[in-house]
Amino acid sequence: MKLKGGPGRPPKFGRPARAVTLTLPEDVLERLGADHADLGQAIVNLVEKEPRARGRAASPAELSNYGKHAVIIVTPVRALRRLRGVELVPLGNGRALISLRASHSISELELELRDALDQASSPPERRTLEQLAAILRAARHSSGVKLEERRIIVIESKRKRASRAG
Repeated sequence: MKLKGGPGRPPKFGRPARAVTLTLPEDVLERLGADHADLGQAIVNLVEKEPRARGRAASPAELSNYGKHAVIIVTPVRALRRLRGVELVPLGNGRALISLRASHSISELELELRDALDQASSPPERRTLEQLAAILRAARHSSGVKLEERRIIVIESKRKRASRAG
């Protein structure tokens, strides 16, 4: 398993991008700014809400490289949400990072993935679990990489979400 990439900042949107200059009406800029403080991210969010498929379909579980490091990006399927000790951190565009609670290890995650695969009911769930297990297995068997557990900062609101009636 080889990690790609070089030194420096990871790609802003997790994939190749380039800077562009465009002129937009003030009212459009205000509306985009209300969606996200970063206008580029606001535009990407708007485009990705469209149901039209992108050129390359995202893999259910894949590595996102930055420098000599990589993180695993997944499609947040229900089977992953049910795993003990796992928190999915949304990234936008229907993708998420996997965060493990401090008391949970990567080896425990691998064992739970195997059990979840035995119970996976839908093909999308099964593909996500299989690909995630394959990434972890390949990393574990590779002499060229090592698995590290890192912490991320998550800020959780104490307020209850308003329920939607409808």
